[in-house]
Amino acid sequence: MEETYLLNVEGVKKKILHGGQGELPKLQDGSKFTFHFQTLKDDFERTVIDDSREAGMPMEIIVGKMFKLEIWETLLSSMRIGEVAEFWCDAIHTGMYALVSRGMRRIAEGRDPLEGQKHRCGMGNMFDYHSTGYDDLDELQRTPQPLIFIMELFRVRGRRGWPPEREQLGQATQLLLLAQVEDPSAYKRDTWAMSKEEKLAAVPVLHSEGNRLVLRREFAQAAAKYQEAVICLRNLQAKEKPWEDGWLKLESLVTPLVLNYCQCQLELGEYYEVLEHTTELLQKHNDNAKAYFKRAKAHAAVWNEREAREDFQRVAHLDPSMAAAVKKELKQLGERMRKKHVEDRKRYQGLFQSSQGL
Repeated sequence: MEETYLLNVEGVKKKILHGGQGELPKLQDGSKFTFHFQTLKDDFERTVIDDSREAGMPMEIIVGKMFKLEIWETLLSSMRIGEVAEFWCDAIHTGMYALVSRGMRRIAEGRDPLEGQKHRCGMGNMFDYHSTGYDDLDELQRTPQPLIFIMELFRVRGRRGWPPEREQLGQATQLLLLAQVEDPSAYKRDTWAMSKEEKLAAVPVLHSEGNRLVLRREFAQAAAKYQEAVICLRNLQAKEKPWEDGWLKLESLVTPLVLNYCQCQLELGEYYEVLEHTTELLQKHNDNAKAYFKRAKAHAAVWNEREAREDFQRVAHLDPSMAAAVKKELKQLGERMRKKHVEDRKRYQGLFQSSQGL
């Protein structure tokens, strides 16, 4: 899957997940895109914000009708019929997303999307809202940030919306073509398009694939498998009430996957990423000895001696069976720090002598 950049569009990256059919649609004002989309945060878990499939209805926008999120028209214009693509968009393009999402959610709930809205421009309305009525959207309004959009384009209509030869097709043929495009067996389904049952079934498979890749020391590929499994579970967890039974059962599956991911990152030398994810894990599970152990190793790797020793000591306290491993790590840490101090002293002495000779 190669990453490409949309030409002449700053702050946008595109990945084609599944190729489309035919040429790019020829568009003019009045052409209508029909598509499914998923909106995600640009974080480790790729937190899902909106999913048109979950809402049970596709999205439609009309070219030239000043849709509030202008970048979507640009993104869709780069796609062929049947294409599935992932777009990373910088915050300069996503500032209006909270208002757009608010309207779409209200429509899905059978409510008036403009209820309570003053007749002003979009940016003006943003300041009129004390709250969108949705906590996650309020957060996006307070802290504009890059977002990821996964889009599946399955229809473009308009006077020139279809290629000329397709304009001549009968309605039944067009519907057949559309059905072929939407057939989930036509391409490997990505996690964003999976049902709840499919996501649950995918997790142990991804976990097993990750373990197999670790044995082959293919740590980057293994990390990607663990991360994908975490994304599946986090998407499901978002629909559960935090700390209740359903949420906790999913969390019990997430934890070992995050730890496996962190182990891969240790092997790859991504120590600060390990510090980030283990710290986040320990904020929820402060008795997890393995998380402390991996964080301690990351601290040691970046010369945080005090923090490393504290975490190693916690490990020995929480899990006496790891005492031998902790003792070995502390010995190695002491040796590394002593060597570093000797090297630092020599370096400083050299600098001092050089300055004295000037």
